[in-house]
Amino acid sequence: MWLSLAPRPWSSLGIIPAGEGASLEFTLIIAVTLSRTGMVHLGRPIQVADATQIPLSHLNSFLSEVAQCTADGERILVALPPAESSPITASIAQSLDASLLCVLLDRMSSGQAKKTVKRIGASRFLGSIMIHPHQVFEKK
Repeated sequence: MWLSLAPRPWSSLGIIPAGEGASLEFTLIIAVTLSRTGMVHLGRPIQVADATQIPLSHLNSFLSEVAQCTADGERILVALPPAESSPITASIAQSLDASLLCVLLDRMSSGQAKKTVKRIGASRFLGSIMIHPHQVFEKK
């Protein structure tokens, strides 16, 4: 996955679940995994920001921190909560350079994925990834 994302033009990348059905850590696990892989390939750190539980009152300060990170020349992966249950997901995703849609098989539907893409905007996504539940540490 990293090799298909790395050459694309982005400094900030949202990691967005297609819908409800996974733990809050789902996108954070993916972001950390991509960050580790990216560090091996680039030879420099890829930052990870956990936005899965950011309250609306902290949205502006969070966005400022992400902007500062990218202004300093760093790449950052932002783990986000499902768009259907969080008032901040669309705002954050639309302020980032791009996003990756993450589908947890057997837990998220194509209908949820379509709604998420529509909320964020199809042009904001670099692609999607389908993950089998056994590939991530999921709480049951």
